[in-house]
Amino acid sequence: MRSDAREAAFKVVYAELFHEDCDERFKAATYKTAKLSEDERAFAARLVSLVEEHREELSARLAEKVLRFAEYRIYPVDKAIMLVALAEIFYCDDIPNVVSVSEAAALARKYSTENSAGFVNGVLGGVINA
Repeated sequence: MRSDAREAAFKVVYAELFHEDCDERFKAATYKTAKLSEDERAFAARLVSLVEEHREELSARLAEKVLRFAEYRIYPVDKAIMLVALAEIFYCDDIPNVVSVSEAAALARKYSTENSAGFVNGVLGGVINA
């Protein structure tokens, strides 16, 4: 399932917030632990690559939409989730934007605070409705 691949990609992107470039062994171990199929691994790797390649632009777009918070005040979990979703929204034409937002909110429900799903949904909704 692509949900599992998104979750694995989120974990790599989250780790990269603290260690700029996670090596390929870490990524492979993350994908293996998630028990991803080859197609799912490819999808997760694509998302991670898009975030790595466009991190500055995606962070700037995020900062534009988070008006009441300085970027450093966003929970790192929420930031990683939104970076993956933004990569999908802007660079994966084969994925409907609402799917990206819904999947991001689900990850926030699972990994972040009780208010994070609404925050993530609102920020990303602002991006796709702009």
